[in-house]
Amino acid sequence: MTFYFYDLETSGFSARHARIMQFAGQRTDLDLKPIGQPDNIYIKMTPDVLPDPDAVLVHGITPQKTLKHGVTEAQFCQYLTSQVCTDGTVMVGFNNLRFDDEFIRFTLWRNFHDAYEWHWKNDCSRWDILDVVRMTRALRPEGLEWPVDSNGKASNRLELLSKINGLNHSNSHDALSDVEAVLALAQLVKLAQPKLFDYLLNIRDKKKVKALVTKGDPLVYTSGRYSSEYYKTTVAVMLAEHPDKDAALMYDLREDPEKFLNLSPEELVKLWTAWDEDDDYFPVKALSYNRCPAVAPLDALDKKTEERLKLDMSVIHANLDKLSNNKKFAGSIVSAAARLKRPSQSSLVADEQKVDGQLYDDFIPDSDKTRMSALRSAEPEELSNLGPDLTDERLKALLPLYKARNFPKSLTGDEKKHWDGFRYRRLLSGDGQSRAARYFRRIEQLMGSASTNDKQRFILEDLNQYGDSVIPGGVLDVSQHAAAQ
Repeated sequence: MTFYFYDLETSGFSARHARIMQFAGQRTDLDLKPIGQPDNIYIKMTPDVLPDPDAVLVHGITPQKTLKHGVTEAQFCQYLTSQVCTDGTVMVGFNNLRFDDEFIRFTLWRNFHDAYEWHWKNDCSRWDILDVVRMTRALRPEGLEWPVDSNGKASNRLELLSKINGLNHSNSHDALSDVEAVLALAQLVKLAQPKLFDYLLNIRDKKKVKALVTKGDPLVYTSGRYSSEYYKTTVAVMLAEHPDKDAALMYDLREDPEKFLNLSPEELVKLWTAWDEDDDYFPVKALSYNRCPAVAPLDALDKKTEERLKLDMSVIHANLDKLSNNKKFAGSIVSAAARLKRPSQSSLVADEQKVDGQLYDDFIPDSDKTRMSALRSAEPEELSNLGPDLTDERLKALLPLYKARNFPKSLTGDEKKHWDGFRYRRLLSGDGQSRAARYFRRIEQLMGSASTNDKQRFILEDLNQYGDSVIPGGVLDVSQHAAAQ
């Protein structure tokens, strides 16, 4: 078994619509000693996507840089699945389960790879150092320095952790520099708190998590959804299994359940939604077994830790008794969860403009998985003939986009015409302002901002030139884009 620490820089914040621009990684042994040279890969932007100017200003990677130094998405996916996700690899990042892994899945989806096999096939698995750091800070903080933000609140931002602990992090928001910082941080946690580090590594498997959680005992639970006042940690107990996914519905035992016990599912939904949207706290959340949650038995606590986390165990047990004496509440929570988010079933209608984001609409038929493998091995000129063999309408819609993005020189005259029309509709049409109009207008706003420095203006000029170069039908300025709506 080996670790593979990795990080991404992306063209935006939505995994469904944005693209990976840089991928970096470093393999290590189980003692966190590097094996071989690190990976540092740029991925070519395709001319149907305009990056978010704000995101590019953060990491400084322009589309032109990816075109000059990068590989295609198809080439990247092949490298990831064959050279990175080798037997026994534990993919490790910093908030990767909620961010980076989503980008990986949608990239694989667009390029006819299974979106999930990479993190379980051949004894591969995932792990997230962010929750390891959070639980270490909460339960065993000795041996590390812990930063606070500008408001004096506990913060676990990578750049702050690196700085206060004297770790090398010379270029934050560069994927390779971030990988090096995460690895150094993991080494520090393992050195300072080896028992907790090894415990969280060993319990990352979803079967082990589920076995612990479903026992029904109160647990120490660390999650980003909990307050930084309590170091993101509470004592929680499982109410019931989640109706829509492989997860448990957990109740935060800091909170008196009295005011919730007799509410209807509809009333609970309103409160739950308010927590998501307005930050009004609701003490129930889903714990996904396959997301390596940081959970531990209650004996991980001692008096000193209880005081630091402001845990009154008499209150915890009193709230647990109230839940135990009301069997109806768990059923109401299950009904509320079922109303909150039901899986989409829109895959019967594949929309070419939206198909990049339709991964979760339905499962891919087994017959198409075999055809996907053949498609990835086919010569570019053969791709057009393979579409009729696919049964999933989403894959049929993806195929011409896959060919155009990865093998543009192989397009026939009709295929190029179709590709230009697709790009025109994506970039220059839509309700309200088009993507292109919003893109150029945001560049204009940032150019005029007093806080924008000379280096950022050079980047914005590059972004402006890139936008002009990919607009179908020739160069249009911002006013023309706006007028076209």
